[in-house]
Amino acid sequence: MDIRRSIQGSVFALALLLAGCTGSDSDGPSPSSEQTAEPNPTPTEFEQSFADATTGEASAITATGERLGPRISSENVGISFETTDLADPRLDPGSSNLEEQLKSLGSPALRFGGNALDRRTFWTSKGEKPKQSEKTTITPDDIKRLKKLVDSTGSTVTLGIPLGIYDPARGADMAAHAVDILGDSLVGLAIGNEPNGYSVKDVPNGAVRGKGWNKEKYVKQLEAYAKAIHAKRPDAPIIGPDVYDGAWMDAFADSDVKNKTALSQHWYQLPECDSGQVPGRGPQAENLIDPLAKKSAKKNIGIGKEKADAADLPLWLEETGPTSCPGTNDTSLTNASALWAADYTLYAAQLGVERMAMHSMLGACNGGAPMSLICDPADHGQQSDTFVPRPNMLGLRLVVPSIGGTFTKTSVKGGGNTSAYTVSKDKGKTLVTTIINANDAADVGGNPVTLKMPSGFSVDKASQVYGPSNDAKSATKVIPANPLPDSIPYSGPTKTGSASASASPGADDNELNIDIAGSSVTVFIMRKQ
Repeated sequence: MDIRRSIQGSVFALALLLAGCTGSDSDGPSPSSEQTAEPNPTPTEFEQSFADATTGEASAITATGERLGPRISSENVGISFETTDLADPRLDPGSSNLEEQLKSLGSPALRFGGNALDRRTFWTSKGEKPKQSEKTTITPDDIKRLKKLVDSTGSTVTLGIPLGIYDPARGADMAAHAVDILGDSLVGLAIGNEPNGYSVKDVPNGAVRGKGWNKEKYVKQLEAYAKAIHAKRPDAPIIGPDVYDGAWMDAFADSDVKNKTALSQHWYQLPECDSGQVPGRGPQAENLIDPLAKKSAKKNIGIGKEKADAADLPLWLEETGPTSCPGTNDTSLTNASALWAADYTLYAAQLGVERMAMHSMLGACNGGAPMSLICDPADHGQQSDTFVPRPNMLGLRLVVPSIGGTFTKTSVKGGGNTSAYTVSKDKGKTLVTTIINANDAADVGGNPVTLKMPSGFSVDKASQVYGPSNDAKSATKVIPANPLPDSIPYSGPTKTGSASASASPGADDNELNIDIAGSSVTVFIMRKQ
């Protein structure tokens, strides 16, 4: 399901942005990062803030250089918009700070689709007016504006072609203009959005097909659109079916559509809107960071991966997010959503997802879609040229240093609700370990952690996203990437005769002993000396 409208939220007061990496293999700072607050003076060392004394269970995390196979690319960190956002002049890099916000995610995958594609989008290259007043007109000029944005960010794009009103010729015209204008930046055309829900009436203008609509009729119309598109542009890349249902994935994969480029899946972590069960899959913040979330992700993404593998296609998670339920601002504003965004993105990439986009919109912080990565702090109904990040976007920024890496074997012993991922980069000379400490900072303060590294490695820099608790709202902050200080807080057990608890890792045991704040995501960049 997609983002619902008319949901109340609140304006964010967010702090620092991560000095992370671009979409390349480098580990330098992201260019042109927008900052809503800066430390004074600017820190030169990595220094955490603890909500309370460190009382959490100790953990031992072992990072190795043993590669597992899956990689994480810039396309694993992405953002999905409603198609109607194409008409927003703020997509132009010179009209807002959207470009800078996107660059803070490296070169993120961009996707335009959502419920608005089939219900509120009207394409024309001839200056026609839509017959329905609720339609937003999209023209070649809008795609040219998008081209400016992707040229600046280095992003790739997937674009939806409306199928709500059956018109293959109009769809082919839109596709041809997209291919010509976007060029190599365009990696996929999706014909329709969630066609398995075309007879559903619980979204605005929801039912675009009658009761007899089924996957067989979908395939017939899909093939007609693809044939019309390929008659104009034979190499146009087609993706689909942009659904969760496995049977519709089979229908797309088995269709006669040519140049199928990827199998696209939609899935939201917490879809059971009426459930209050914890742990469970209802829209409660606790459910985002409960271990059950990973089990659900593995099971449901596994459906798409199985279908994609059978069709010999990559799996793209084109629309995803914490929850699609209405009225979930309290969940979406929590620090837990930042922890989840980082953990989920890394986990999905490790499962084999090759492209992923978190569903968002260019709406107001107060009254706009709650799960959106970014929002406009202007009063609802008005617009500004300055977008601000939400906690889930801050969490995604902690994934950026891993881009370009191959996952390696990493183990976690103890530590309660702790996860860790490691990738190898720079021909094995750089390791990046991301630790998600989902133990509540309000309960434990932090956890003593022993990070074991391969021989010859030492920590070069560390960065962190954290909050005073998992459910703290609008309080997520970032410690930018910096070298470790000479004195490192550590309250856990030490080996007899080893270096002091606060020392940096010794040359002999390649260990870092450090207390890590609860309710945090921490990234350690390790270099081989």
